[in-house]
Amino acid sequence: MAKIKPSQGAPYARIMGVGGYRPTRVVPNEVILETIDSSDEWIRSRSGISTRHWASPEETVTAMSVEAAGKAIADAGLTPEQIGGVIVSTVSHFKQTPAVATEIADKIGANKPAAFDISAGCAGFGYGLTLAKGMVVEGSAEYVLVIGVERLSDLTDLEDRATAFLFGDGAGAVVVGPAQEPAIGPTVWGSEGDKSETIKQTVAWTEYRDGTVDKFPAITQEGQAVFRWAVFEMAKVAQQALDAAGIPAADLDVFIPHQANMRIIDSMVKTLKLPEHVTVARDVETTGNTSAASIPLAMERLLATGQAKSGDTALVIGFGAGLVYAATVVTLP
Repeated sequence: MAKIKPSQGAPYARIMGVGGYRPTRVVPNEVILETIDSSDEWIRSRSGISTRHWASPEETVTAMSVEAAGKAIADAGLTPEQIGGVIVSTVSHFKQTPAVATEIADKIGANKPAAFDISAGCAGFGYGLTLAKGMVVEGSAEYVLVIGVERLSDLTDLEDRATAFLFGDGAGAVVVGPAQEPAIGPTVWGSEGDKSETIKQTVAWTEYRDGTVDKFPAITQEGQAVFRWAVFEMAKVAQQALDAAGIPAADLDVFIPHQANMRIIDSMVKTLKLPEHVTVARDVETTGNTSAASIPLAMERLLATGQAKSGDTALVIGFGAGLVYAATVVTLP
């Protein structure tokens, strides 16, 4: 019986570079208040959001991804030709096929990389990061580009008081490559499909196509149910990721949760009992909830502003529609 030759990958993987792109248009709460009965004070108190970025027609999912990817590749000290895999997490690319990852790979100048999309909502970056780590360690690619990108303004119902103020647009990217010591910890991930109705698309595309409904599909959620789940259940998952990596909370430098809501972030910090020295990403205030893009965008801003530095140990956790989640500990590039 013939034996298959074992894979020849790297012993470990690490994040080598990070890049982000935020659309040029900044949308304050006052614009949101034109279509819902609320107030700036209420929006800030409930979500912590003061502004968000909305994409122009030219700032497509592809265009934003290419910008973020270029920055990440340059930050990693690589050239596009060295990228052997492109993973894109998004729920707002409206062509079912082909995968937008293939178009992005071509536009950045990568040389025939593996390229595919994943749909894991706000946990999508963590899912993509885990897949990229596996590819590098397994040996199927030396360098993998992971992109989280959303144009959620296309899926926002501006008359829905529960969600109209939440969502923003943008793209974040990282390059994952080989390492000689652990720099991406074990991933704690999973799903709770029995709660899938708490965050969902309002109607199927076919219902809109067939004229069953007149209103274009949008994202909606049961705010209180999502809040309780995120605060209590995701704090447990975050702690499991710390334990799996062998990192006590006291040794953590940075906490980068999905930027869903400031109250959720603050509650998780309290539940995890993170020390005061831990830098906490609160990018949601000016970027809004960008789903799969939120963690790499927040990571990029912390590094760019000096709030976090290369070599810091960071806990990242994403959670959202599905309901799905993914948490891991990483060394920042």
